[in-house]
Amino acid sequence: MSWGPGAAAARSATHAAIFAPLAPAGRADAVAQRLADAIQLGLLEQGERLPTEQELGRQFGVATVTAREALETLRSAGLIETRRGRAGGSFVCGSGDDARVAMVARLTAMSRVELRDKALIYGLVAAGAAERAALFATSDELDSLALLVEHGVNASGAAARRAENGIRLEVAALSRSARLVAEQVRLQAEFGPLLWIALHERAVVAGNAARHRRLVEAIGSESPEQARAVVVEQVGWLTDRLLAIRETVER
Repeated sequence: MSWGPGAAAARSATHAAIFAPLAPAGRADAVAQRLADAIQLGLLEQGERLPTEQELGRQFGVATVTAREALETLRSAGLIETRRGRAGGSFVCGSGDDARVAMVARLTAMSRVELRDKALIYGLVAAGAAERAALFATSDELDSLALLVEHGVNASGAAARRAENGIRLEVAALSRSARLVAEQVRLQAEFGPLLWIALHERAVVAGNAARHRRLVEAIGSESPEQARAVVVEQVGWLTDRLLAIRETVER
Protein backbone atom coordinates (compact mmCIF):
# COMPACT_ATOMS: atom_id res chain seq x y z
CA MET A 1 0.00 0.00 0.00
CA SER A 2 1.21 3.52 -0.82
CA TRP A 3 1.12 6.02 2.06
CA GLY A 4 1.08 9.80 1.65
CA PRO A 5 3.14 11.92 4.07
CA GLY A 6 0.27 12.52 6.47
CA ALA A 7 -0.91 8.90 6.44
CA ALA A 8 2.63 7.55 6.81
CA ALA A 9 3.33 9.77 9.81
CA ALA A 10 0.03 8.79 11.40
CA ARG A 11 0.71 5.09 10.84
CA SER A 12 4.18 5.37 12.38
CA ALA A 13 2.81 7.20 15.42
CA THR A 14 0.04 4.64 15.84
CA HIS A 15 2.50 1.74 15.85
CA ALA A 16 4.58 3.58 18.45
CA ALA A 17 1.53 3.75 20.71
CA ILE A 18 0.38 0.18 20.11
CA PHE A 19 3.75 -1.35 20.95
CA ALA A 20 4.68 1.02 23.77
CA PRO A 21 5.97 -0.60 26.99
CA LEU A 22 3.36 -1.63 29.51
CA ALA A 23 3.40 -0.67 33.17
CA PRO A 24 5.77 -2.71 35.35
CA ALA A 25 4.74 -6.36 35.78
CA GLY A 26 2.56 -6.24 32.67
CA ARG A 27 0.49 -9.41 32.37
CA ALA A 28 -0.51 -11.49 29.36
CA ASP A 29 -4.09 -10.16 29.46
CA ALA A 30 -2.77 -6.56 29.33
CA VAL A 31 -0.68 -7.37 26.24
CA ALA A 32 -3.61 -9.17 24.62
CA GLN A 33 -5.98 -6.26 25.40
CA ARG A 34 -3.60 -3.72 23.85
CA LEU A 35 -3.29 -5.76 20.64
CA ALA A 36 -6.98 -6.66 20.52
CA ASP A 37 -7.89 -2.97 20.75
CA ALA A 38 -5.59 -2.17 17.84
CA ILE A 39 -7.01 -4.99 15.73
CA GLN A 40 -10.66 -4.22 16.49
CA LEU A 41 -10.13 -0.54 15.77
CA GLY A 42 -8.45 -1.35 12.45
CA LEU A 43 -5.12 0.18 13.53
CA LEU A 44 -3.43 -3.15 12.86
CA GLU A 45 -4.68 -4.15 9.43
CA GLN A 46 -5.94 -7.49 8.21
CA GLY A 47 -3.00 -9.53 6.96
CA GLU A 48 -0.45 -7.46 8.89
CA ARG A 49 2.33 -9.48 10.48
CA LEU A 50 2.89 -8.98 14.21
CA PRO A 51 6.35 -8.88 15.79
CA THR A 52 7.72 -12.21 17.03
CA GLU A 53 7.19 -13.35 20.62
CA GLN A 54 10.71 -12.21 21.48
CA GLU A 55 10.19 -8.81 19.82
CA LEU A 56 6.83 -8.32 21.52
CA GLY A 57 8.36 -9.16 24.88
CA ARG A 58 11.11 -6.61 24.35
CA GLN A 59 8.78 -3.87 23.10
CA PHE A 60 6.18 -4.33 25.82
CA GLY A 61 8.77 -4.92 28.51
CA VAL A 62 7.42 -8.36 29.45
CA ALA A 63 8.79 -11.91 29.44
CA THR A 64 8.65 -13.87 26.19
CA VAL A 65 6.34 -16.41 27.80
CA THR A 66 3.93 -13.57 28.66
CA ALA A 67 3.91 -12.44 25.02
CA ARG A 68 3.32 -16.06 23.96
CA GLU A 69 0.30 -16.34 26.26
CA ALA A 70 -1.11 -13.08 24.88
CA LEU A 71 -0.81 -14.31 21.31
CA GLU A 72 -2.57 -17.53 22.27
CA THR A 73 -5.45 -15.47 23.68
CA LEU A 74 -5.71 -13.56 20.40
CA ARG A 75 -5.63 -16.81 18.41
CA SER A 76 -8.43 -18.24 20.56
CA ALA A 77 -10.48 -15.09 19.91
CA GLY A 78 -9.96 -15.46 16.15
CA LEU A 79 -8.10 -12.16 15.88
CA ILE A 80 -4.81 -13.60 14.63
CA GLU A 81 -3.61 -16.74 12.88
CA THR A 82 -0.18 -18.37 12.99
CA ARG A 83 1.54 -19.66 9.87
CA ARG A 84 4.57 -21.93 9.82
CA GLY A 85 7.65 -21.82 7.61
CA ARG A 86 10.18 -19.17 6.62
CA ALA A 87 7.45 -16.69 5.75
CA GLY A 88 5.42 -17.64 8.80
CA GLY A 89 4.49 -15.75 11.94
CA SER A 90 1.39 -14.33 13.56
CA PHE A 91 -0.91 -12.39 11.22
CA VAL A 92 -3.98 -10.26 11.87
CA CYS A 93 -7.15 -11.92 10.63
CA GLY A 94 -9.84 -10.36 12.84
CA SER A 95 -12.35 -7.75 11.82
CA GLY A 96 -12.79 -4.30 13.24
CA ASP A 97 -16.53 -4.26 12.59
CA ASP A 98 -17.46 -4.65 16.26
CA ALA A 99 -14.90 -2.18 17.61
CA ARG A 100 -17.41 0.38 18.80
CA VAL A 101 -19.49 -2.26 20.61
CA ALA A 102 -16.40 -3.54 22.45
CA MET A 103 -15.20 -0.04 23.39
CA VAL A 104 -18.63 1.08 24.60
CA ALA A 105 -18.82 -2.04 26.76
CA ARG A 106 -15.49 -1.10 28.35
CA LEU A 107 -16.67 2.48 28.81
CA THR A 108 -19.82 1.44 30.65
CA ALA A 109 -17.78 -0.87 32.91
CA MET A 110 -15.84 2.16 34.19
CA SER A 111 -17.14 4.44 36.90
CA ARG A 112 -17.59 8.14 36.21
CA VAL A 113 -14.81 8.85 38.73
CA GLU A 114 -12.38 6.48 37.00
CA LEU A 115 -13.17 7.96 33.59
CA ARG A 116 -12.69 11.52 34.85
CA ASP A 117 -9.41 10.53 36.48
CA LYS A 118 -8.04 8.94 33.30
CA ALA A 119 -9.13 11.99 31.30
CA LEU A 120 -7.46 14.31 33.80
CA ILE A 121 -4.06 12.63 33.46
CA TYR A 122 -4.41 12.41 29.68
CA GLY A 123 -5.32 16.09 29.46
CA LEU A 124 -2.50 17.24 31.73
CA VAL A 125 0.14 15.44 29.67
CA ALA A 126 -1.31 16.50 26.30
CA ALA A 127 -1.68 20.12 27.46
CA GLY A 128 1.87 20.19 28.83
CA ALA A 129 3.20 18.89 25.53
CA ALA A 130 1.23 21.51 23.60
CA GLU A 131 2.54 24.28 25.85
CA ARG A 132 6.15 23.29 25.22
CA ALA A 133 5.51 22.72 21.50
CA ALA A 134 4.55 26.40 21.20
CA LEU A 135 8.01 27.28 22.50
CA PHE A 136 10.09 24.97 20.32
CA ALA A 137 8.29 24.04 17.08
CA THR A 138 9.89 25.15 13.82
CA SER A 139 7.91 26.29 10.78
CA ASP A 140 8.63 23.00 8.97
CA GLU A 141 7.41 21.02 11.96
CA LEU A 142 4.29 23.15 12.15
CA ASP A 143 3.62 22.45 8.47
CA SER A 144 3.88 18.70 9.15
CA LEU A 145 1.46 18.99 12.05
CA ALA A 146 -1.01 20.95 9.93
CA LEU A 147 -0.75 18.25 7.26
CA LEU A 148 -1.64 15.59 9.81
CA VAL A 149 -4.66 17.60 10.95
CA GLU A 150 -5.99 17.97 7.42
CA HIS A 151 -5.32 14.31 6.71
CA GLY A 152 -7.49 13.46 9.69
CA VAL A 153 -10.28 15.76 8.51
CA ASN A 154 -10.49 13.94 5.17
CA ALA A 155 -10.02 10.43 6.55
CA SER A 156 -12.52 8.01 8.04
CA GLY A 157 -12.50 4.81 10.06
CA ALA A 158 -9.09 3.46 11.00
CA ALA A 159 -7.30 6.13 8.94
CA ALA A 160 -8.98 8.86 11.01
CA ARG A 161 -7.99 7.09 14.23
CA ARG A 162 -4.38 6.87 13.02
CA ALA A 163 -4.43 10.58 12.23
CA GLU A 164 -5.70 11.38 15.74
CA ASN A 165 -2.84 9.31 17.16
CA GLY A 166 -0.39 11.04 14.89
CA ILE A 167 -1.49 14.53 15.91
CA ARG A 168 -1.17 13.84 19.64
CA LEU A 169 2.21 12.16 19.33
CA GLU A 170 3.55 14.78 16.92
CA VAL A 171 2.69 17.54 19.39
CA ALA A 172 4.40 15.53 22.12
CA ALA A 173 7.50 15.20 19.93
CA LEU A 174 7.53 18.97 19.38
CA SER A 175 7.81 19.41 23.16
CA ARG A 176 11.45 18.25 22.93
CA SER A 177 10.84 16.15 26.05
CA ALA A 178 11.54 12.41 25.77
CA ARG A 179 9.60 11.77 28.97
CA LEU A 180 6.53 13.63 27.73
CA VAL A 181 6.66 11.68 24.48
CA ALA A 182 6.89 8.36 26.34
CA GLU A 183 3.99 9.28 28.61
CA GLN A 184 1.81 10.48 25.71
CA VAL A 185 2.53 7.25 23.83
CA ARG A 186 1.46 5.21 26.87
CA LEU A 187 -1.71 7.22 27.43
CA GLN A 188 -2.58 7.15 23.73
CA ALA A 189 -2.59 3.36 23.88
CA GLU A 190 -4.57 3.21 27.12
CA PHE A 191 -7.06 6.09 26.88
CA GLY A 192 -7.05 6.87 23.16
CA PRO A 193 -9.38 3.97 22.23
CA LEU A 194 -12.04 5.32 24.59
CA LEU A 195 -11.79 8.83 23.14
CA TRP A 196 -12.43 7.39 19.67
CA ILE A 197 -15.91 6.37 20.79
CA ALA A 198 -16.79 10.06 20.96
CA LEU A 199 -15.27 10.65 17.53
CA HIS A 200 -17.86 8.41 15.90
CA GLU A 201 -20.33 11.23 15.32
CA ARG A 202 -19.83 13.57 12.36
CA ALA A 203 -20.50 16.73 14.38
CA VAL A 204 -17.96 15.70 17.02
CA VAL A 205 -15.36 14.92 14.36
CA ALA A 206 -15.86 18.39 12.88
CA GLY A 207 -15.61 20.05 16.28
CA ASN A 208 -12.48 18.09 17.13
CA ALA A 209 -10.85 19.08 13.84
CA ALA A 210 -11.65 22.75 14.50
CA ARG A 211 -9.90 22.49 17.87
CA HIS A 212 -6.88 20.83 16.28
CA ARG A 213 -6.65 23.74 13.83
CA ARG A 214 -6.82 26.20 16.71
CA LEU A 215 -3.99 24.30 18.37
CA VAL A 216 -1.85 24.57 15.25
CA GLU A 217 -2.55 28.32 15.18
CA ALA A 218 -1.61 28.68 18.85
CA ILE A 219 1.65 26.79 18.38
CA GLY A 220 2.41 28.85 15.28
CA SER A 221 1.75 32.04 17.22
CA GLU A 222 4.23 30.87 19.89
CA SER A 223 1.51 31.16 22.53
CA PRO A 224 2.03 28.41 25.14
CA GLU A 225 -0.89 29.55 27.29
CA GLN A 226 -3.28 29.45 24.36
CA ALA A 227 -1.97 26.06 23.20
CA ARG A 228 -2.51 24.60 26.67
CA ALA A 229 -6.00 26.11 26.91
CA VAL A 230 -7.06 24.62 23.57
CA VAL A 231 -6.02 21.10 24.60
CA VAL A 232 -7.61 21.37 28.06
CA GLU A 233 -10.86 22.48 26.43
CA GLN A 234 -10.65 19.78 23.78
CA VAL A 235 -10.03 16.88 26.15
CA GLY A 236 -12.72 18.12 28.54
CA TRP A 237 -15.20 18.42 25.68
CA LEU A 238 -14.46 14.89 24.43
CA THR A 239 -14.72 13.52 27.97
CA ASP A 240 -18.14 15.13 28.37
CA ARG A 241 -19.19 13.41 25.15
CA LEU A 242 -17.98 10.07 26.54
CA LEU A 243 -19.96 10.59 29.74
CA ALA A 244 -23.07 11.42 27.72
CA ILE A 245 -22.64 8.24 25.66
CA ARG A 246 -22.13 6.21 28.84
CA GLU A 247 -25.34 7.58 30.36
CA THR A 248 -27.31 6.89 27.19
CA VAL A 249 -26.17 3.25 27.11
CA GLU A 250 -27.03 2.74 30.79
CA ARG A 251 -30.64 3.89 30.40
